[in-house]
Amino acid sequence: MAPLREFTVAPIILWLSTSILARSTNDTYTGNNSPGLPMVINTWGGPFTAATDAAYLALLQPETSALDAVEIGCSTCEANQCDGSVGFGGSPDENCETTLDAMIMDGTTMKSGAVAALRRVRDAVSVARAVLEHTTHSLLAGDLATDFAESNGFAVQDLSTPESIASCARWRAAACQPNYRLRVTPDPATSCGPYSPSAGDEYGEEPSGTAREGHDTISMIALHASGAMAAGTSTNGAGRKVPGRVGDGPIAGSGSYVDGEVGGCGATGDGDIMMRFLPCYQAVENLRLGMDPQRAAADVVRRMVRRYPALQSGIVVVDSQGRHGGAGSGWTFTYAYRGAGMNETIVVSVPPLNEGAAAGTGDLRKS
Repeated sequence: MAPLREFTVAPIILWLSTSILARSTNDTYTGNNSPGLPMVINTWGGPFTAATDAAYLALLQPETSALDAVEIGCSTCEANQCDGSVGFGGSPDENCETTLDAMIMDGTTMKSGAVAALRRVRDAVSVARAVLEHTTHSLLAGDLATDFAESNGFAVQDLSTPESIASCARWRAAACQPNYRLRVTPDPATSCGPYSPSAGDEYGEEPSGTAREGHDTISMIALHASGAMAAGTSTNGAGRKVPGRVGDGPIAGSGSYVDGEVGGCGATGDGDIMMRFLPCYQAVENLRLGMDPQRAAADVVRRMVRRYPALQSGIVVVDSQGRHGGAGSGWTFTYAYRGAGMNETIVVSVPPLNEGAAAGTGDLRKS
């Protein structure tokens, strides 16, 4: 990693490898559930709680900014290869290459930096921060983003692992199933290609949001004790994606968004569909219009599932005071948070809004 700042995540990651698991409790959303500042909140529990802890513990140091905390948290997941869906060695594309997407955003200046389809560099969120701090741009992509990273001192290396190579070999042996091709010949349901556009629609229509292969994103919001906020996202995207595909992760307002005067949002799920709705921008605007975080998240999810009923989505929202809520569809979504005085991270389980009558209430159950 390039020496952009004074902090380092390595000692934090080492400490977290022996830390306790997130606490399990049962509770419901009360509308006044802020643990106090500083605070960190992010998509997913399980291995993603290491990122929550790393970012929160960093915020306890007076020299750590909200941006620092987001970078530290997302970097922790990148280094730990959280759930195989963040960082190197996960979600290889059709060519068996792992590429990375990341974004980081300052809630005070509203400036963001991002990289998309980043090749051969592991430290995606840190490269995104370099874009924010050392350019007037917001997004760099592909090989030229790699060139930028290398010129800023980041190591260039193969992002494949033995596991990702073996995974790709198994996928090819199974006739490249599933994949993301539509209306091409030969039939993508039975063939690996190479493909060319077909004359008709005989090979299917776009699905309504059913995921082909699981993929998760870490989207994190950090609230400094001063009230300053930042947000960020890191992912290796959808497994077996068409090479060059970029999802919602590096798009401000889609994968994450923050306005320090109002609050922040993180998103995960089927990014190809979700990015059409800019869900995190909408969620923060919902806060601005007076909704509490839970209602702000639920409104966004309902907007999406009205058009795509089978959509897998997860939205976590936090206001500027640390009050939080979430909503999801198509799966049981979880998010993690840790705030002032908390000795450990809590994971909140969110039932899908589009499954069952009770789910429509938006109740949040911690687990």
